[in-house]
This record gives sequence, structure tokens and C-alpha cells, in this order.
Amino acid sequence: MAKFKAVGMQPLGVNPAGIDSHKSYVEKMQFNFPLLSDPDRAIARAYHALKDDDRGIQRTVYVIGREGTVRYAQRGAPPVDDIVAAVNAR
Repeated sequence: MAKFKAVGMQPLGVNPAGIDSHKSYVEKMQFNFPLLSDPDRAIARAYHALKDDDRGIQRTVYVIGREGTVRYAQRGAPPVDDIVAAVNAR
């Protein structure tokens, strides 16, 4: 989180579960960033993070710049240094 904050980034998570279940999940996983609820999978669909079955979620990392453009996109869980480097390279 410190590396993200150092370059002015605010990570967010998106999960299809409901808001009520997020509280215990966030505590269990010790997340220190907001977790947004996407029960109808609209965000996942818009960001091409749905698996072929149109239900499952493929972990995907996007960085959206302050101007609203996609500055980084990668499937999976890329290393933090790669994300920060890609953003700093622009």
C-alpha cells in the first residue's frame, strides 16, 4: 500500500458479493483498501474481467488515471512494482 500511496494511487477492490458479506471478508483478509460490491457483475463485464461462463471473475488489475483513461491493465495479480512502474512511465 505504501508504494501505491507514494505515487498518489488509491487501490479499490471489486467483488460480486453483497455489501453485508464484504465487512467480514475485508476483516478476514485484512484489506486496507475499499471493496466495492458488484452483484450484477456490471463492473466486471465493463472491464472484461468475467470468465467464459459469464459468472466467474478473472482477477484483473486496472489503473485509471485522474483524467479517466486506462493507464494499465493486466490479468492476474501482477507485482506492485510492475503496476507502479507502468504508471510512472507515462
